Parts: sequence; C-alpha cells; structure tokens
Amino acid sequence: MILYLHGFRSAPASTKATRLHAHMAERGLAGQFWCGQLPVAPRAAVDLIEAQIARCDAPPTLVGSSLGGFYATWLAEKHGLKAIAVNPGVLSHLSLAPYVGQQTNLYTGEVFDFTEQHLAELKAMEVPQITRPERYWLMVETGDEILDYRHAVAKYAGARQTVLEGGDHSFSRWGDYLDDVLAFAELA
Repeated sequence: MILYLHGFRSAPASTKATRLHAHMAERGLAGQFWCGQLPVAPRAAVDLIEAQIARCDAPPTLVGSSLGGFYATWLAEKHGLKAIAVNPGVLSHLSLAPYVGQQTNLYTGEVFDFTEQHLAELKAMEVPQITRPERYWLMVETGDEILDYRHAVAKYAGARQTVLEGGDHSFSRWGDYLDDVLAFAELA
C-alpha cells in the first residue's frame, strides 16, 4: 500500500499523485493507493494519515512531496515505516513562515488561513535526524526554486538518494521513477 501525501497548497489532484495513481491502476494496483485531501492544520493532517495507516493490513510505504515529505518523515520515524521524500520540506516551520496569512489551494481554489499555530505544530513535529536511513529514499532536483535541495541531502544522509541536476520543485522527472517507486514499496 502506498499513502501519497501531497504538499502545501496542493491536493490529491496534483500531477505526481494522479500520475502515480494512474500508473498503479494500469498495473492492477489501484486499490493499493490512497491520497486524501490533507487538512491545513498539521496536527489534523497527521491524524488523518495515522487513521489511514491504522486501516492498512500491512505497513504502508509513505510517499510525500514537499510538506508531504516532512509529514512522511515524521510518520516513518514514529511508526517504523518506509518513506519516499520528494523535494521534501526539511525545516517546514521556517520555510513556510513567509506564507502565514490567507492562501489559496492551487488545485481546489479553496481559500484558507495559514497561521502561527500551524507553524508551531510543524515545529513540534521536526525530526532532528532520521534513525534508520535504509527506510528512506530521497528524490530531489537541484533546480527546486522553493526549497534548497542541499538541506534535504544533508538531512537524509545515508539514505538512498536520487539527486538530479536541474528540474524544479514539482520534481519534473517524476514519471521516470514510477516503476522504481513501486519496487521500493514492494508492489512491483
């Protein structure tokens, strides 16, 4: 089972989520994919994901993009799960601080308030250091215009790392790695 965790201001309709789901469906694995709309409040988002983890028959693999990568890391540490972090937020309470205020979801158009309380919840979830690097796969592109990929490379030291020159925050070469994602999740 793959639980896909989208990023800040994103949704299950994101390009990476829909491409992975379609790829899995083509292989008869549609029922092994979950991507829910994560609440803006980090604690509520984690509660929703943990409820989905509890419904899984076997330990799922977490695949998180940006803020979803931050959540995937926190939950992988807490529950001993495997995680793929795609251009992940490493210090999300710092990188998202400029976004405090009214925001708009890029896919749903929903307008929401992002608050100092949300930043405090993110800070409380910070993982200072991953404990079992073999559970992780970091995927970053050096051209990420939002997050400095070098922070993630340092954070996930010892983990499997795919560091690609160029690209952007969307991880433009996602489609090239879908079979590898399934193999990492032991679904291939």
